[in-house]
Amino acid sequence: MKEALMALSSVLSLLLIFAPCRAYSEDRLLVNMTLVRNARSLGAYCLDGSLPAYHLHRGFGSGARNWLLQFEGGGWCNDVDTCLERAQTRRGSTRFMTRLEVFSGILSNNASLNPDFYNWNRVKLRYCDGASFAGDSEFYNRTSLLYFRGQRIWQAIMLDLLPKGLRQAKKALLSGCSAGGLAAFLHCDNFVRFLPVNASVKCLSDAGFFLDIADISLNHSMRSFFYELISLQGVEQNLDRTCTSSLIYPKQCLFPQYALHYIRTPFFVLNTAYDVYQFHHILVPPSADIHGHWNRCKFNTTACNASQIEVLQGFRLAMLGALNFFYKGSRRGGLFINSCFAHCQSESQDTWFAVDSPRINNKTIAEAVGDWYFSRRLTKLIDCAYPCNSSCHNLIA
Repeated sequence: MKEALMALSSVLSLLLIFAPCRAYSEDRLLVNMTLVRNARSLGAYCLDGSLPAYHLHRGFGSGARNWLLQFEGGGWCNDVDTCLERAQTRRGSTRFMTRLEVFSGILSNNASLNPDFYNWNRVKLRYCDGASFAGDSEFYNRTSLLYFRGQRIWQAIMLDLLPKGLRQAKKALLSGCSAGGLAAFLHCDNFVRFLPVNASVKCLSDAGFFLDIADISLNHSMRSFFYELISLQGVEQNLDRTCTSSLIYPKQCLFPQYALHYIRTPFFVLNTAYDVYQFHHILVPPSADIHGHWNRCKFNTTACNASQIEVLQGFRLAMLGALNFFYKGSRRGGLFINSCFAHCQSESQDTWFAVDSPRINNKTIAEAVGDWYFSRRLTKLIDCAYPCNSSCHNLIA
């Protein structure tokens, strides 16, 4: 009898452990992939020559004529070797992508989890070009062929969506995360041109405000990386022409801190002041820390010494300085700059809208974005400096 009770107790324990996971998986919204068959006519291919794709979940009710398009993120490739490697992964080919994609956070269809956009037509644009949907070139050396056709992929997806209802949109939001957040900056004004003149169109970048600053060794490593990317993939021709004609160095227009000056469409910048990607790849890239003095700090902020914390606070001030013109001068813009060690917060339910989501002035990201989009109130929120915000969901301890 005792043994039977112990066995039953073990079974019940296992059920309690696995039941939440199972319930969550059953509740997840999985959306099928759509290949853009007509992309061939535009020469719009992923790096490896496969067709581009997106995932569309239809809106309903009051949101049936509203559209939210989300650029997928996933870094970049700035030389032939890394692009060849990327072409053999889901970041460079739809052949390696999952056919079902989870829609959560800003893409959720649950009103309690995504109160302002749950019933909109929601689209995730898959990322397979390695240049934030902005290149237009190719590489061929008789043995290898790479298509750098991000700009054409963007156009092909838009043309595919227009007859599916996008051309009748009443409200629209173009957004993206990381490299997709950069794409939102690059394509925001162009997005407007596809839509009815009376549509309410706005744009959002999540973790896409990549800074043009010196790293800890005083080298502009990210600038060099972006310049190589621009040259390889033919990006410069697709940068904002007003921006490129205004700057001494036109390639700087790939950086949002310069491009944002010329965007005419209402824009919302969502970013952490201590963005983990930028911390690890722009501020302290491996090339600037060859002896690994920052290794412990990079993965555990409590291990950072006073001088390292000072450098991180300087990075925050650089970001706020780059956004100062927008904060003070944009009447239609929105901001949510929190002091978390994170990267991308709009597609994860726990950071977008949940009981314990990150907050500034007791406002979640979802509430801030919704207030801005629907003009309910002015939304320009800047957090106090680390470590003041206990609501953060930090990727590093």
